Amino acid sequence: MPSAERRQLLLAGGLGLFGVAGLSGCASAPHSVPAPAIVSMQAWGGVPIANPGPAQTLTHITLHHQGETWNPARDPAEYLPKLQSWSRQTKHWADIPYHYVIAPDGRIYAARPETQAGDTNTEYDPRGHLLIMLLGNFEEVEPTPQALAATVELMAWSAQRLRLGVDRIATHKDHSRQTVCPGKHLYRHVESGWLRRAVQARMAGQPLPPT
Repeated sequence: MPSAERRQLLLAGGLGLFGVAGLSGCASAPHSVPAPAIVSMQAWGGVPIANPGPAQTLTHITLHHQGETWNPARDPAEYLPKLQSWSRQTKHWADIPYHYVIAPDGRIYAARPETQAGDTNTEYDPRGHLLIMLLGNFEEVEPTPQALAATVELMAWSAQRLRLGVDRIATHKDHSRQTVCPGKHLYRHVESGWLRRAVQARMAGQPLPPT
């Protein structure tokens, strides 16, 4: 199996070969979404999964929040190894439960490999879900414009290469009755339809619509 970095390059290099599904799953987009800058696990000091399980097929893109107050002065590269250790040693999960983590400044960090199903403390089955988590508690604070923009870019790139329509974008609470995740201040951008419109705009090479 290629390394995460090599997989990233292969995916980015092959974007032009893929069509992109719209809401109906039939439309083709004339625009190739570039891969966003992603901080690799190696760069933030993570330890790869030693014995990965069977690879999953991704069919959904699901948004989460950290659910904890985030100090903007904190370095995510200091936090992520602790999250990885807690996930493995305390929860006995294979890795960080999410595939990508987005900081308030818009930086995107690779976490669990996309090929490996995520984990959750709630009742929904995350198999087949690409899990994206934003740092912060959005029951308490608003997501930053940088984090929202990075979320759109990551989702647009992911939806295009995975051939998923924007109707496959949802949140943790859309799949579970046991959570308020991703928090009311982030969820309103989903509930209003803005997030899907923004992702579809980027997939068509258009600017983001106003929030």
